[in-house]
Amino acid sequence: MAIAARGLGKDYGPIAALDDVTLDIPAGQHVVLLGPNGAGKSTLLRLLATLALPSAGTLTLLGQDATRGDRLALLRRLGVVSHQTFLYDHLTALENLVLYARLYGLGHPGRVAASALEDAGLRGRAADQVRTFSRGMQQRLAIARALLHDPDIVLLDEPFTGLDRASGDALESRLRSERGRRTCVLSTHDFDRGLRCADRVVVLAAGRLVADRPAAGLDAARLLALFREATGQADPGGRA
Repeated sequence: MAIAARGLGKDYGPIAALDDVTLDIPAGQHVVLLGPNGAGKSTLLRLLATLALPSAGTLTLLGQDATRGDRLALLRRLGVVSHQTFLYDHLTALENLVLYARLYGLGHPGRVAASALEDAGLRGRAADQVRTFSRGMQQRLAIARALLHDPDIVLLDEPFTGLDRASGDALESRLRSERGRRTCVLSTHDFDRGLRCADRVVVLAAGRLVADRPAAGLDAARLLALFREATGQADPGGRA
């Protein structure tokens, strides 16, 4: 299993953001993670990204205990896109990617960074500081950063937010092309895009896993019905 969680929980003081989540994700599978605002999606992704430690349960990533051992070696096998871009505003787009290429120990960092900028459609802004970028451009650069080192697991928290239609289509196409090759967990409120990228649908509500089924056989209407039945929420953006 690429990801194996057993009884995973995360508390913030008296509040349980995640409660008793057990989940196995095989290598190469793409999972779309759905739930109302406050359901625990971002918390789960933070735990999977090792950006936070669980309060309860166990988490194994790529055969390694995510809370112990060589965390840096594990991080080199993860790609993360979150609400934070993890970009340096005062550096140019190219400088940001060269920096990350060096941190990951990649050969020919300048060449790798330039190729990633080309793929992101940002070659013409390579010499511009990130602080001059729109939110959508920063998101495209953050996605390029996350995929730069060819990670085994990619964790994406609302990656389509801020993207124009063409950029969203390009990201969707890339994610779909990598099904079976790279493990992916994608949190999104965009049911249509999420479903097209996914092999499997997992739904959280109030910090608990309330639905888990294959994406095959689902269309947008069936997915919305599943979501409403599992969460008791008519609106995907509502609070659990």
